[in-house]
Amino acid sequence: MTSFAEKMAAELNPDGIPSLVAAFERSCGLHGSDPAFACLGHTVSFSEFKHLTERFASFLINELKLDTGDRIAIQLPNITQYPIAVWGAWRAGLVVVNTNPMYTAREIVHQFNDSGAVALVVLDSLLPLVDTVLNETQIRHVIATSAIDLAQPERAFKGSGSVLAFSNALVSNGKCERETDITMNDIAVLQYTGGTTGPSKGAMLTHGNLFSARTLSRKSIVLNKEGADEILIAVLPLYHVFGFTFNVVGSVLFGSLSVLIPDPRDVGSIIAAMKEHPFTNMAGVNTLLSALMRHPEFDTVDFSNLTGVIVGGTALVKEIGEQWQQRTGTMLYEGYGLSETSANAACNRPESHELGTVGPSMLFQEIKVISDTGETVSSGERGEICIRGPHVMKGYWGNPEATKKSIDSDGWFKTGDIGILQDNGHLKIVDRIKDMIIVSGFNVYPNEVEAVIYGHPNISECAVIGVPCSATDEAIKLFVVSDNNELTEDDIIAFCRAELTAYKVPKDIVFMAELPKSPAGKILRRELRELT
Repeated sequence: MTSFAEKMAAELNPDGIPSLVAAFERSCGLHGSDPAFACLGHTVSFSEFKHLTERFASFLINELKLDTGDRIAIQLPNITQYPIAVWGAWRAGLVVVNTNPMYTAREIVHQFNDSGAVALVVLDSLLPLVDTVLNETQIRHVIATSAIDLAQPERAFKGSGSVLAFSNALVSNGKCERETDITMNDIAVLQYTGGTTGPSKGAMLTHGNLFSARTLSRKSIVLNKEGADEILIAVLPLYHVFGFTFNVVGSVLFGSLSVLIPDPRDVGSIIAAMKEHPFTNMAGVNTLLSALMRHPEFDTVDFSNLTGVIVGGTALVKEIGEQWQQRTGTMLYEGYGLSETSANAACNRPESHELGTVGPSMLFQEIKVISDTGETVSSGERGEICIRGPHVMKGYWGNPEATKKSIDSDGWFKTGDIGILQDNGHLKIVDRIKDMIIVSGFNVYPNEVEAVIYGHPNISECAVIGVPCSATDEAIKLFVVSDNNELTEDDIIAFCRAELTAYKVPKDIVFMAELPKSPAGKILRRELRELT
């Protein structure tokens, strides 16, 4: 019997495109001379991009002798070599392992060993760190590149010892004979989770998952002007599932130009890219948008082509949304997705927008909310969010037990997030199940407390965790960042008491210069717990 996911996948692929690579070939044929990627002053067209990926695939097959299904880790910032390596690896029949360039040695070893990666594409500046852990992994081939390899070939990384140069990998003239053997059911990428509830796990996303995810998103949310060239500012890290599916997969499939930002911490470089390119869309998080609006040149940017910004990672702060709309004349559309769902689940859109929610479910998928006993709850009731569709992962790499716990026999993926499905179909995220705090038997959701505290005019960032307390089981501990040196703990508590019931008021407050964040800008509560 055909499952729901299979039925939806077929509807999203009426032409019967056999694989993501076949879709890539078709798109490059349609958009040959159009620009595909721009970075550091260098632009490649779709035809050039296809040629570069073919050469890299040939290198992997004919020079490195890598086999179908081998895993190749990519540890790069947002530079054009990233999508070249990804699509080249896929054309060679390999599985991509997205790896954060800011990982510590311990994190690198875990991910390389868990995935069984045998090759690595890495930024040259990271080679000293990689060298310290290489003998603890199965990595046999290291390919390094400098950020300027394509923009300034004369200064490209030339290789060192056993480390191969990425630029040399682009001169191979062999064939990509494996392309016709790749199917939608083959694993395309191991996308590692954030590790918020334990060791990071590799979500197995297939060619079909990624194709369906970007196609259903395209059909669900229309943010491009008809007939206009689509130009995306790629600020989110490409190794993050949202940036990856948005700017490595989707932009290629739909003929868009992705303007890659190598260092999103350099707000000036983002502003410069916005001024240079008449951008139509981008994706971001609260912290990024707030930083952009603090830049002195923000109001000199031309936003006339921008159709909207999709915001994810954490709940959209109301004040940020209102200020963005006032200063740019465009909307922020809060959405929700996970690594396990190829970054897709729900999203606000122009025709169905409600602040405080992540919008309705995207098309060609289903969302439900269940109780502790697994029964679907009524509209307006809290429960665990579950998602079903053709974009849901195949499972966790090498971890059938975790897969069985997360995906039931009917294909429903249990997210671990607490949410409310409203009468109008909009989904409201309450919190992570693991982040919920129990004070004297009452459930306290950190997102709710943080939303109130963000309303304080002198607090720019905050995070709430639960800590052991003999009197109430757990107590609320608050971490804040403020530009006002005169702000006191008593001031904050008084503000909270006016807005929150007594058991939700923080008992302990810590002032910090900055809060720990993921590469995507999400505040990491787990690291704050380690400080207590």
